[in-house]
Amino acid sequence: MPLSIQLQRAYDTPTPNDGHRVLVDRVWPRGVKREALKLNEWAKELAPSTELRKWFGHTPDKFADFAVRYRKELACQTQACRQLLDRAGHGPLTLIYSARDTEHNQAVVLREHLRKLVGVD
Repeated sequence: MPLSIQLQRAYDTPTPNDGHRVLVDRVWPRGVKREALKLNEWAKELAPSTELRKWFGHTPDKFADFAVRYRKELACQTQACRQLLDRAGHGPLTLIYSARDTEHNQAVVLREHLRKLVGVD
């Protein structure tokens, strides 16, 4: 299992320490070329549903409710989460997201979910 799960905005420059880089948005980040992201994979299936994403609208006041709803969606994706962790191996896993808000986004919730799966809180 990965030793660390990092978060990075799609608009930030990739670093050599990123390890396995995974885009966790359902839609491609606006204005970013595919080669610029240097992704290992795009895990659309682990992104929030379109309905949930639109409801949330990156409104910080809705984040607590969004996190609860998104965790329910992730509970149905346990196998996909475990496969992602397996593909990342024992190195770092970097979840790439495009939201401006670094504290209130799906990658924050997904990282917490993945850490619980491997027994790291």
